[in-house]
Amino acid sequence: MNLVNIISSIEKIDPEVHDRLDTRRGAMQQFAKIGGKIAMAAIPFALGSMFKTAYGQSSVDIASVLNYALTLEYLEAEFYTKGAASGVVPAGTPAVGAINTIRDHETAHVAFLKATLSSLGATPVTKPTFDFTAGGTFSNVFTNYDTFLAVAQAFEDTGVRAYKGRAGDLISSHAVLTAALQIHSVEARHASHIRQMRKARGANIKPWITGNDTGGIGSVVQANYNGEELTTQAGVNILNFVNANAASESFDEPLTASQVLAIVKPFIV
Repeated sequence: MNLVNIISSIEKIDPEVHDRLDTRRGAMQQFAKIGGKIAMAAIPFALGSMFKTAYGQSSVDIASVLNYALTLEYLEAEFYTKGAASGVVPAGTPAVGAINTIRDHETAHVAFLKATLSSLGATPVTKPTFDFTAGGTFSNVFTNYDTFLAVAQAFEDTGVRAYKGRAGDLISSHAVLTAALQIHSVEARHASHIRQMRKARGANIKPWITGNDTGGIGSVVQANYNGEELTTQAGVNILNFVNANAASESFDEPLTASQVLAIVKPFIV
């Protein structure tokens, strides 16, 4: 699609786009600069930046959400990297491949978020120093496989809810929002797979969250699951259709930024 067609498509959606972006000529000039400086694959991110003034959310706002996500991805990537290198995962089992794959996914998420922040002209947050024992709460996290999987479950379940809680803040940039949702769905697959791995070890657990149950981990991670027991969605009482367990399992609840930061604070030095 050439630049004229792109502008024409935007005009159909928003007839006032010229006022927002100065003029049609101004919009064309901005598109021309984009085409001359970056690859076509990166254009969606550039568009999000170009339209930041027109549609009311600055790249600084988007950057703050991306840096929030980046902090969580740093945590997960380092956790799985250390876990894979520690020998805590039983050698010669399919679990080794699974943990290595999840590690690589989280590493890719970190690289993507850093690159996106840079494309917006923002500075990626520095990786914190992590304490995966949470001050000694999980002292054997890299020597006891069951503890390792329990912490992995808590991180993954929290990550899913964290992305959901901030998705609305990215609505002004379709490309960034789409990419964040793509990460969100992968985190959900990680969460389900880790739960299946714990189940294979004898944990009384399902692939999904029932009520606000921690899956046998206990009160130390209760904050990660509080709120999941809701059975009313958009004013509709789901109990009219299914039982309480199914009603809570059918919908996953978001976490606010403050809730997530409180949850991960013990793991950050």
